[in-house]
Amino acid sequence: MPRRFRSKSVEIPVVRLHGAIMSGGNSLRPSLSLEGVAAELQKAFSDKQAPAVAITINSPGGSPVQSRFIYQRIRALAEEKKKKVFVFVEDVAASGGYMIALAGDEIIADPSSIVGSIGVVSSSFGFTELIKKIGVERRVYTAGQNKVSLDPFLPEKEADIERLKALQLEVHKTFIDMVLERRGTKLSDDPDLFSGLFWTGIKGKELGLVDSLGDIRSHLMKHYGSKTKLNLIQPQRGFLGKKLPAIGFNNEALAQVASQTGDAMLSTIEEKALWSRYGL
Repeated sequence: MPRRFRSKSVEIPVVRLHGAIMSGGNSLRPSLSLEGVAAELQKAFSDKQAPAVAITINSPGGSPVQSRFIYQRIRALAEEKKKKVFVFVEDVAASGGYMIALAGDEIIADPSSIVGSIGVVSSSFGFTELIKKIGVERRVYTAGQNKVSLDPFLPEKEADIERLKALQLEVHKTFIDMVLERRGTKLSDDPDLFSGLFWTGIKGKELGLVDSLGDIRSHLMKHYGSKTKLNLIQPQRGFLGKKLPAIGFNNEALAQVASQTGDAMLSTIEEKALWSRYGL
C-alpha cells in the first residue's frame, strides 16, 4: 500500500449494479443498461482523490450487448482515469453479470455467491396448438422468405433452428474470448468452464473465475487501511424511484402510463425467470 494512503482516510467510490441486464426500461421498471448506469460510473471515476473504484454486482445476466457495453465503459474509464477496479459479487454474477465482472482488476466473491454461466441462451414459446384449439387463423404477409423465422405461432423449421444456433455460437465465442483475455493464466483447465455451468464463489476461486473470497468493506480496508470509507454513488431519483417527466393528466399521458405498466409487468416476468435459474 502506498505510504501516502497510510496516515489518512481514503474514500473509495462504490457503484452498485443490480438487476437483470436489458435495454429500455421505464419509470416503473428500470433495467440495468449502459444508459442507466453511465452517469454513476462517470461520477465514480471522476473522483480525483480516489485510488480505485469499487463495483458491486448482483445480476443473473440478460442482454449480452448491454453487458459488453457496461464492461467496455468501465474499462475505458479505468484506463482514462488511471484507477484500479475492484468488483465484488453479491448473490450472483452469472452470464452477462459475470461478463461485467470481468471489467474488474480483481474479482472478489462471497463463498456462497453464484458465478459463471458462461454461455448463451435463447427461449420462447410455441402457440401452434393453442391457436388451433381456439380457432384463430394466422395471417402473415412478408417480403423476404426469412422474415417470419422462429415465429411462435408457426411450426419450427430445422433451418431456422440451425441459423439461431450459429448466431449463439458467435456470441458465445465473443464471451469466451473476453474471459480468456481478462482472466488468462488464472483459469484452471476445466472442460466445463465454458459450458454454461455455474458455481459457488468457493469453486469459482478454484476455477480462476474470481481472485479471492470476502466482502467489500474488509477487502478495501485491507488494501487502504482501517480508515477507508466507502462512498456509494447514488443515481438521481424521484417519484417511484426515478425522476419522471412532467406530464399532464390527458389521454396521451394516461396511455403512456398504461403502456409503461404493461411493459413493467412483462419485464418483471422476464427478470424473474432469469433469477430463478440460480435458485433466487
